[in-house]
Amino acid sequence: MLKFFALFVLVWQCLSVQAFKNPIKSSDGSDPFIVYNLTTTTWTDIQITRGTTMQELKDATPKVVWTDSTSSRCCNVWAPEIWWYAAESSWFIYYTAGVSGTFDDQYLHVLKGSSTSIWDSEWSYEGRISIPNRDYWSIDATLLFYGSATYLVYSAWDGAYQCLFIAQMTSSSTVGNAVKISTPTYDWEMVGANVNEGPAALYHGGRTFLTFSASNCAGTGYKLGRLELTGTNPLSASSWTKYSEPIFTSANGNYEPGHNGFFTSEDGTEIWVYHASSASPGTCDGARYTMVQSISWNSDGTPNLGSPVSESTSLSEPA
Repeated sequence: MLKFFALFVLVWQCLSVQAFKNPIKSSDGSDPFIVYNLTTTTWTDIQITRGTTMQELKDATPKVVWTDSTSSRCCNVWAPEIWWYAAESSWFIYYTAGVSGTFDDQYLHVLKGSSTSIWDSEWSYEGRISIPNRDYWSIDATLLFYGSATYLVYSAWDGAYQCLFIAQMTSSSTVGNAVKISTPTYDWEMVGANVNEGPAALYHGGRTFLTFSASNCAGTGYKLGRLELTGTNPLSASSWTKYSEPIFTSANGNYEPGHNGFFTSEDGTEIWVYHASSASPGTCDGARYTMVQSISWNSDGTPNLGSPVSESTSLSEPA
């Protein structure tokens, strides 16, 4: 099964060992996702950028691959992620969109690619993902693979709390009933608002982790938290364990880092991408920029994301 770890989309061909500096995208760099090409939140459309190195990606011109005039999904286009859905042998873009003038009608939508090449694909509207047992406001869809099954993980309100939910996928655009697996409970998850959003799966040594963004994206509290699948059933809330401390916070002039994704370079190195702001309090708009850096692993097998690197730091290109 093809597995791609997530938030941006970039074509890795003939990667050379060179150096680059962050940010990769200095504006409109929110909600980044990489799988051979790069995509980020633009609010009005879906764009992808490609390059054979990070530096080329910085210098490349984005291509608009989707706009929509349908009133129910015309606007507030957030968090696009591109995934290969093996059962249907196609690329799909999962994204959030809603109506003009309000954020109250955001839902999850799916586009289907016409080609095995992301860049060359024409994209068609596949449908809105309707959650059978709670078809409410939903954002930030990502895919998680466990065993032979594929799961949709996303964020939705439950009363005064924006929580993480999971549902097993029955096709590229349909799912079964959803189960809540994380509610904001720690102080660091409730700065400005009670929020868990932007989930991203990470796999290592037979273990499955989910990072997520916590607190209000506008303010001083946005950061990354972490869950681990410690049981055997992803659809059981008791199978998930939340770590009591955040895994990634502001540093080196990069504030309110969040909404990350993971991907793998050709040499098998885990890389990850996230957005940050140059000032605090942060905002939830296009002022956020895209950062890329590698991760490491602690001796106990848990991920170590380090800290946001300064913009003056020279990093090696993924090999």
